[in-house]
Amino acid sequence: MPTEGRRHIRWFRNTAPYINAHRGKTFVLMLGGEAARDANFPNIIHDIALLNSLGIRLVILVGARPQIAQRLQAAGLTQHIHNGVRITDADSIVHVKDAVGAIRIQVEAMLSMGLPNSPMQGSRIQVASGNNIAAQPIGVVDGVDHQLTGRIRRVDRKAISAQLDAGAIVLLSPLGYSPTGEVFNLSLDDIAVHTAAAIEADKLILFGEADGITGENGELLRQCSVGEAQGMALANEEQAGLLATASRACLSGVSRCQIISYKDDCALLEELFTHDGSGTLIASDSYEQSRVASIDDIGGILELIEPLEQSGVLLKRSRELLEAEIRQFRILERDGRIIACAALYPFDEDNCGELACIVTDPEYRGGERGLRLLNELEREARRQGLDAVFVLTTQTAHWFIEQGFEESTRKALPGQRNALYNLQRNSKVLFKKLTV
Repeated sequence: MPTEGRRHIRWFRNTAPYINAHRGKTFVLMLGGEAARDANFPNIIHDIALLNSLGIRLVILVGARPQIAQRLQAAGLTQHIHNGVRITDADSIVHVKDAVGAIRIQVEAMLSMGLPNSPMQGSRIQVASGNNIAAQPIGVVDGVDHQLTGRIRRVDRKAISAQLDAGAIVLLSPLGYSPTGEVFNLSLDDIAVHTAAAIEADKLILFGEADGITGENGELLRQCSVGEAQGMALANEEQAGLLATASRACLSGVSRCQIISYKDDCALLEELFTHDGSGTLIASDSYEQSRVASIDDIGGILELIEPLEQSGVLLKRSRELLEAEIRQFRILERDGRIIACAALYPFDEDNCGELACIVTDPEYRGGERGLRLLNELEREARRQGLDAVFVLTTQTAHWFIEQGFEESTRKALPGQRNALYNLQRNSKVLFKKLTV
């Protein structure tokens, strides 16, 4: 088989954990009207069809803001905006329904494709849409009557869940309906947050023009917590809006929100089926979890430390020894994968502890993950009442010195540890006093 073909096979193998993890989960996808008119929109729909075939429960929200603006302009109607909210009068709502209906039909048609030699070949997708969003008028705000611009009153969780249980893709539009038979123009962001929270979605995926959220220096932020997101001041209005929507969703109970690009052909699949994704993750909890290791982590730790054992940087640890010492280890886990580890061995009689096996996966070096684990184990040592920690190292002495360690001698080691000192390795001994 050609090299390129084997590369695809290996990639497909690597997606297996993600396929298994995502199957049966519920994702809400929000695409604005800008995404719907982008040349890459058909590719996104094809990828959505693929996700459906993999057993992922999908709710799609597609906006129509630029399409509405275009129709209003063509009709010679003036757009009235108050605090960023469109005022929808009786004349405007006709064009709102026209734009929203046209996009809904377009998406339904694209998801109905099944032509040979196309990404949709063989697909049989049921699309469900309807009056799943109950709405009421915003009313008069700051003396301005918003007329047929509304706010969400209720999301029909049972109806959406039933449609998802039947294997359908649920398609929602930025419209809501009232018991009096009125149609209201709603905020797409509000529908995304309320729907994801109501159906207890596992993910809310937001599509923007850029790859994700960029930092002060223009770098892509791979992840941030809700607290960090709320503290960001972004000059880009679209990014600020997406970040605010993601934060609201997380605070409403959605554990993870992801912001990706609607212009990137591979963004959706890359975000869901690779380790680092393509955009920015906003999580209600830390994306990279630090915790005490358990017996189930032994395989992952061995895989992490084996290359350094083979190169002589670390002493080789057998599986049996690791099993006996597993509670001394702390790991950093990213999406179920162990990407860093470190261990603390206390010597209570000498009031000190040894820090050992501080290892970070080569793919994740440069993010101060080793320092994070070092700091956590130092805090644990203080909690145990230890006065100092020490390390034995052959190649990373400078790094430890930068973290406040000072070079010492074998004689400073606890007697028990000194007796096990490997003269052949001739490791440097470094100590650090712990302050309260």
